[in-house]
Amino acid sequence: MDKIDRMRAFALVAKNASFTAAAQRLGRSSRLVSKYVADLEEALGVQLLNRTTRSVSLTDAGATYLALCEPLLDGFDEMEEAVRNAQAALRGVIRVAAPTGFGALRLAPSLAAFASQHPEVELDLKLSDRRVSIVDEGLDLAVRIGPMRDSSLMVRQLGPMPLVICAAPAYLARAGTPTHPQALSTHECIQDGNTAEPGIWRFAMDGQDVAVPVQGRLQADAPAAAARLAAAGIGVARCPAYTVAQALKSGELVELFAPYRVTPYVVAALFPQNRRLTTRVRALIDHLAQDPLICNGGV
Repeated sequence: MDKIDRMRAFALVAKNASFTAAAQRLGRSSRLVSKYVADLEEALGVQLLNRTTRSVSLTDAGATYLALCEPLLDGFDEMEEAVRNAQAALRGVIRVAAPTGFGALRLAPSLAAFASQHPEVELDLKLSDRRVSIVDEGLDLAVRIGPMRDSSLMVRQLGPMPLVICAAPAYLARAGTPTHPQALSTHECIQDGNTAEPGIWRFAMDGQDVAVPVQGRLQADAPAAAARLAAAGIGVARCPAYTVAQALKSGELVELFAPYRVTPYVVAALFPQNRRLTTRVRALIDHLAQDPLICNGGV
């Protein structure tokens, strides 16, 4: 029995905490996957997994072995893919996670273009506004917007993402148009629940980063929702540029304080630092970095 098959079976069981899930990923039976892992443990002379009727978990030895074998498996996969792709088109599955709004509006069309160029590549796009774990969920890549706080991941910046302060003409006619960021203290501000300080909005004034406290009755944890609330005339919103680009062009929303606009956010591709990128994933990242839908900031 091939040791690579044993290692791959073990790694998938460990990451999915399930023999059944690992078997489905491998296209093998659960019984065969269990045999692969048992044979590997016997060959090593150590127990790698704790098994109960309800759960599967790593032993200390198993955690050590997983950390060591994953780079080997990734390297083996890349070696085989490099040899195949030397004379053939890109092929294989790429699993990508992204925020719901950006994923639907900007990333999906970009992925469609990539898929047209590489017909043997399969794309699995998972959209969620929660911060998914790339490693735990078996993803190849995540596209994120905002400050990059996860130091355990490799980051490639794809482009800037300005934050735009905006409101609907109807709201401004009713409440008045603020002429300076400090005037926001008297306005209904729609806050972003995903930020560390939803009640603080920052502006670039005289070369400095100035924090302005805001308040309001409404809070949304998805940027697209905040943009729609603003368009409905509820209040003033601070949104990533991509969510309001069309509304600003149509006049449905009006940008406020453009001279004070800040760009604290970036669009970035994140991937595990202990995993060598496959050729197809590297090609996708290069594609995203050159696509105006992704790299121009949205406005």
